[in-house]
Amino acid sequence: MTRVVIVTGGGSGIGAAVARAADDDTRVVICGRRRSALDRVAAETGALPIVADVTSEQDVGALVAEVVASFGRLDGVVANAGVMRAGTVLTLTPEDWETSLRTNLTSGYLLARAALPHLIAASGAFVAVSSIAALRAPAGASAYAASKAGLTMLTQTLAADFGPQGVRANVVCPGWVRTEMADEEMREFGQPLGLGREEAYAEITRLVPQRRPAAPEEAAAAVVWLLSGAASYVNGAVLTVDGGTTLLDPGTLAFDFVIRPRDG
Repeated sequence: MTRVVIVTGGGSGIGAAVARAADDDTRVVICGRRRSALDRVAAETGALPIVADVTSEQDVGALVAEVVASFGRLDGVVANAGVMRAGTVLTLTPEDWETSLRTNLTSGYLLARAALPHLIAASGAFVAVSSIAALRAPAGASAYAASKAGLTMLTQTLAADFGPQGVRANVVCPGWVRTEMADEEMREFGQPLGLGREEAYAEITRLVPQRRPAAPEEAAAAVVWLLSGAASYVNGAVLTVDGGTTLLDPGTLAFDFVIRPRDG
């Protein structure tokens, strides 16, 4: 039986890696706002590209309706679309706050609401790509952290509410992953310090137990597993894919590292 899975934010990063990792028995539909990026991933993976804005109730409804009309079923959804607007509560604009919540959280609600009747019919799976920022408070990322924490809890409510109807809902919380969004953050972080991209990644993961960022494929492997029958009794889980970042006790790091503040 061929399974059908929708992956939002499928034009790059973790979403594209999920499309690449899917097996031959899975038909992947990737969506996003950039046609050219979707077409590149589709040409590489055989996924079906559909341009859609996941913050739009109309677009999300049309996306799910088109997939079900084309394939007759929907077995899985990966809520992967996201945006990063850096800043504290005092520096974020209300527009940045609304954009963060709409893209990172409300899109998950719209997607679940449209897809759930079909996931119930198929005893399907919903996987949200959240972040370790949902679990630990980062500096200067209040909207991102709050929206990802909301997405994480939203997904767990799906597990509780619809588990009795056969739906599994789980969360993947990556740490640093080499994606377009992270590359841009490395540029913004590294330039003032005179660091190139690789140097910036090395610096930003210097305290990560594995001492490196993840490849998109490493995060995608967790998503694909949670979609699969191999995870048939995994429901409501929050799986960190962070190289051990969230294991650490900041109060003891100075025993292993010399921590020096940077100028500025």
